[in-house]
Order: sequence, then C-alpha cells, then structure tokens
Amino acid sequence: MNAFIKIVISKSLLIYIIIEKLISSLAMNKIALKQIRLQYQTLDPCQPSPFPILADVGFRIYSQVDEDGIIHYIFSVIGEKSKQFIEIGTGNGLECNCANLAINLGWHGLFIDCDQPAIELGALYYSLHPDTKSYPPKFVCKKVSKENINEIIISQGFNGEIDLLSIDIDGIDYWILDSISIVKPRVIIAEINPILGTNPISVPYFSDFVHKEKDYYGASLPAFKILLKRKGYRLIGTNRYGFNAFFLREDIAPEFFSEVSVESCRIHPRFKEPYYQHGFEKISGMEYIKIE
Repeated sequence: MNAFIKIVISKSLLIYIIIEKLISSLAMNKIALKQIRLQYQTLDPCQPSPFPILADVGFRIYSQVDEDGIIHYIFSVIGEKSKQFIEIGTGNGLECNCANLAINLGWHGLFIDCDQPAIELGALYYSLHPDTKSYPPKFVCKKVSKENINEIIISQGFNGEIDLLSIDIDGIDYWILDSISIVKPRVIIAEINPILGTNPISVPYFSDFVHKEKDYYGASLPAFKILLKRKGYRLIGTNRYGFNAFFLREDIAPEFFSEVSVESCRIHPRFKEPYYQHGFEKISGMEYIKIE
C-alpha cells in the first residue's frame, strides 16, 4: 500500500470513528437492543393478537435502511446458534446488514468485496473498534464467481450451518447464491432488482459482469423466490422499500413467520411512481434468463 492510500485511509477512518461516536450517542445502545429482544421473546403463537410484520420492526443503526431492526426481530424470535454471518458485497463493512451484529451483538463473520481500499478501511476499523478489536470479523478482497465462491468461504473457516448470509453485489447475485453450497444459512437476505418487477428473470451469468447499464443487474424477487424455494427457504418479507428480501429456512419457526407473496412486498408508495411502473421498458431489450 503506498503512502497516499495510507493517508486517505487514516483520514477516512478518523471521520468514521467520529461518526461512530455520534451514532452510538443517538442510536439504540446494547441495553436497548437486549430489552427489545426480551420483549420479542415473550411473543406467543397461541395468542390471538397478530404478530408484527417486518415493516413494523425495522430500524437503522448501521444498515442502509431498516434491515438492522428486521434482523434483530427475526433472531430474537428464532434464536441464534452459531452467531456467524457471511456478507457478500459489503463495501467497507460500515453500512451493511451485518455491521450491527458484529459491533453491538457479538457476532463473528466474513465480509467479502472486490474494492481493495474499502476492504482495507473496514479491516482497520474493526481491528480498532473496542467491541471487535479482540476478535474482528474477517475481510476478503475478491471478485466472486460461481467457480470461486465456495472456495473463498471455506478458506476463511466457514462451513455448515451459519445464522445469516447476505448478498448484494449489483450483478450476478442470483447465480452466486445458486452456487453456494458450502454453508447452510438459517436466514438469507438477497438484494433484488425492483425494476425487473414481477417477472421471474435474472441477468445472465458472466464471471466478469460489471454493472454499467443503469438498472441492468441482479434478479427479480420472483426469481429469488423460485431459487430459494428450491433450496428449502420461504420468503417472509422485505425491507421498507422492497429491495432487500428476507428468506427463512423452511424448518425454522413456521408458527411465527408465514410465507408472504411477492405482491405484498411491493406495497410501498415508491412502486406507484413512474420510475418503477415503467422503468423496465428501458431495459426490456437486454438479455435475461427466465427462472422456472
């Protein structure tokens, strides 16, 4: 690493530390998270009162939107086992689905991204953070493909059942998720491309895929639902804006989390805007694979 990059990383890290302090003073602290968890654990599936839907439990601490709250709710109800996560397409690991788990809830995991400066910044940040410095999450800088994803995961010591897998690479997400076999997550979060609508389609697989054309990336929610149903998971909802979908393994907590429809995940007002109503028309001529 040259001196210039080190200076940039050091200054960026200082900014993030300051932001971290501000977030810590404004957001829920660990005590509040534990109190919420205890309340969720009192839910009784035999009681007539309805359970919260995912849209009602979301909040943001480190996640992009409200994923932190949704994740906290799900694992408060189903319990944690390994407290292990894998997140693919994580950037620097400071605004993502698993940061709160690592920093505030004592989880361990693996962050994967192909952005070298971002990975170095994230690794440095977690190595200095008081809540993770003793055992920081692992960082791997690698462009993932169908051919290497399982090798990357197992080379970092992850195998078998883990609690959470999250993927967001704005590209061949469907094909990477389809190829992962070395771990068996209890919960999966997949970023979907809402512009693709209710068509069960994905961009084709190219190991060197680069997201260049706006909105031409990823796969639709129906495509992921078909794929993960085949792998033994059910769709239980999305984040507030409908672009991060949550899937729960079929054998886990059916009394608490029912399968939901694709249509129920597209009720936010943004889906009525012209961009989402007609956005696919601009890229409809591109190549897609129909998922069946």
